[in-house]
Parts: sequence; C-alpha cells; structure tokens
Amino acid sequence: MRYQELSHWMSTVDEPLAPLPALPGDTDADVVIVGAGYTGLWTAYYLAVADPTLRIVVLEAEIAGYGASGRNGGWCSALLPTSLPALARRHGRPQALAMQRAMQHTVTEVGRVAAAEGIDCDWRHGGTVLLARTDVQLGRARAAVDEARDHGLDPDDLVLLDTAGAAARCAAEGVRGGTYTPHCAAVHPAKLVRGLARAVRRHGATLYERSPVTAIRPGAAVTPHGTVRAAVVVRATEAYTPMLPGHRRTVVPVYSLMVATEPLSEATWQRIGLADRETFSDYRHLIVYGQRTADGRLAFGGRGAPYHFGSRVSPDHDREPRVFAALRRTLGELFPVLGPDVPVARAWGGPLGVARDWSASVGLDRSSGLGWAGGYVGDGVGTSNLAGRTLADLIRGVESELTALPWVGHRSPRWEPEPLRWLAINAGLRVMSSADGAEHRTGRTARRATAFSHLLGH
Repeated sequence: MRYQELSHWMSTVDEPLAPLPALPGDTDADVVIVGAGYTGLWTAYYLAVADPTLRIVVLEAEIAGYGASGRNGGWCSALLPTSLPALARRHGRPQALAMQRAMQHTVTEVGRVAAAEGIDCDWRHGGTVLLARTDVQLGRARAAVDEARDHGLDPDDLVLLDTAGAAARCAAEGVRGGTYTPHCAAVHPAKLVRGLARAVRRHGATLYERSPVTAIRPGAAVTPHGTVRAAVVVRATEAYTPMLPGHRRTVVPVYSLMVATEPLSEATWQRIGLADRETFSDYRHLIVYGQRTADGRLAFGGRGAPYHFGSRVSPDHDREPRVFAALRRTLGELFPVLGPDVPVARAWGGPLGVARDWSASVGLDRSSGLGWAGGYVGDGVGTSNLAGRTLADLIRGVESELTALPWVGHRSPRWEPEPLRWLAINAGLRVMSSADGAEHRTGRTARRATAFSHLLGH
C-alpha cells in the first residue's frame, strides 16, 4: 500500500512512511494500546511521560496515522459532538461548563506539547469563524451565542459577528454575519500524528505497525503475530471499532470526504481572507469545514457520503465522485474568485466514529482492565488529547479534575441492528442535505431536518 495516497496530508509529510516492524510474537506489557491514531498515541505519550517505568505497547494495523488522524480537516478545536445544553441536561450546568473549559484548555495543551517535542505541524491558533449566509443561519448563530452565555461561557468564548465582521475574517459570497471563537488551531494533522508517534517512541513506549488486533479481552490483545498480555488493554480504534468481535454496534463508521486546491495566489487570498488561518464553516445542517493551509491551499471537506451496510469499512469507500463534485461546487459557491472549475489537486476521504447518542466517552473498567475512548463524531483532533490525558490518570489510579469530567465512564447505547441503522442513517443524510438546499432557496427553517438531526442524536 502507498500510504502517501491516503490524503493530501499524508502525501506532504517529510518522511517515507515505511512501516515499523510488526509484533514479533507473544510478549508481556503493563499497558497495551490498540490503535496508533491520536487517541492511542496521546494515551501512550502521557503515560510514558508520567511513569517511564511502565512497559507500554501500541499495536497498529497499518501505520501510525492511517485512520482519521492522518486524513481529517486539521481543526484542533474545543468542539464536542454533544452540545453544551445537552451536556447540561444530562449532568448539570457546572459539569457541562467544566467539560467545555477542559476542551478549551486542550487546544493550548496540544500546541504546548507540539512545541516541547519539536513537532512541526503547521500550528496556527487562529480560531474558528462560522458563517451565516441566510437569515435562517443567522438565527442559528444568534441562538448559539445566547446558549453559550446562558451556560456560563464568557463573551470572548463565542462572539456574534455582523456582516462586516464576518467578511473581514472570511469573505465568502453572501455572508450576513456569523460567530467567532478563539478556541481552535489549524494544524497539518498528519505531521502532528507522525510527530507524536516519534515522541512516544522517544519516551520509551514500543510501537508495532502492520499488527492488526483481531480480538481484545481482559488481559490480552490478540494479533496474527502473537498476543500482548497486559493488565490494562485500551481500545483506541474509533471508526474501525466495528471490525472487532463484539463491537459491531458500538459505533458506526460514517465517511467524511475532503479536497485540497492547488496553492492559491496572494491576490486570491486577499479576496478570501482567513489571514490568521482561521478554520471556517457555516450554519448549514450537513457539516462542511475548511482551513487555509500553511502552504496556501484551501483544504475543504464535508459529510454526505453514504453509510455502508453492516458498518463496513473499506478503502473503496474513501472516494465518492458525487461527494467530491459537491465539495468543489460548494467551494465555488462560497468563493467565486476560485472560478467555475475549482483547481483541486487532491481528493480523499475516510471514516469517523459515531456513538448512538452522539456522545464521546472515555473510561476504564477496573474489574477487567479494559479501557476505551472514542465516539468523537469528527471532533477528535482536540478531544483525543483530553482522552489520552484522562486515560493516563485513570490507568495510574490518579484522581484528578480530568477523571471527574462527565464523559468519564459514560456508556452509549448500542446502535440498532441492520437494516434499521442503514435505513435511518442514510435517510437522515438525505433529509439534511435536501433541507440545506430548501432553506437557501426559501429562507425558511426546514423543520423536518431539525427533527431528523435530533432523532440521530445530534
């Protein structure tokens, strides 16, 4: 496999992406971590730094960063898949606010570690601008700011922008306003995950690549090459979780696809904006997301690819010409300066993990020694760091502010069996996509899409 072809990000790391040796046979460890994406590597990193005597083994089916960690939109944000009001309803406002504050701190923590470990990941802490391009979207922007205030966030945490304020940051066509939060950094995600893998090894953990785990059980992670026996086994497999026995309905893998343009001229950037490399999106139902890369490209992605029956994950699903065409069309609508044929240099995709109640979680069952983290719904660049720090405390038996957060120990319900989940998820994607078009044409809220998004747990 040519790992450079997985994404624009993997094609632009300054290393050959040759796999490390596989697990050579049965071995013993104190902690074995399944998955060398952000979650697994952050967990290994904080454990190794806190206790250099621990024997830590990380097992990866392909190479570090093969999954979403090497393919995502590069938003290291304070976003959570569960909204602040939903968290408050479940756990109370103080706990919800503590969770949000922890995520805000996480953004600066990732930047701190990247600097301390010499990881050049094109870090730029420029925040996020969410655009409102219709009156309906502007209403959502105002509601988001009101909710933030009502739940204890500071005025600077989420700022309502008028037309001029939004356009000054991102001059997309037809902007009527929006919001801005400083709690996000644009990153080159593959440089971050590959640099983190090097840091983990430098601090004494062992990483075995091309070592797919076929079963997880108390005290062991099983691969075709041998078994790693350990008191603690951490599942950090996110969208690939359904491939493990007993986990077919733990999360569903939903595909998100991206395109990257050729480097744009400075004159073009003068007309687009994003001078501080703000990440950007808007208030439509079906999520889109973008960033200005360090080398002057627009990297832009969105949902809309179908969910595949039986939670199947396959490289064949990474490319959907219909979705790539829609992303190019949306870019052209947002930024007409790009012309009618947006200059796309590379297109790619990959799966992300969605829990049934749209709630990320982290935990450790002390009776079995089985730990887990995931269900990020595409917000994993920052959330995985918080998960890694939390797991490190849980594994070491340290009670901390992190281990008291409301997502710790949360158990999401299982997804429905097929064909129910295939029908519901794909119907929801279609409804939300058509609703965005209807809202843009009519200027009225699509109630059916709102109801469907609630049905899916968002």
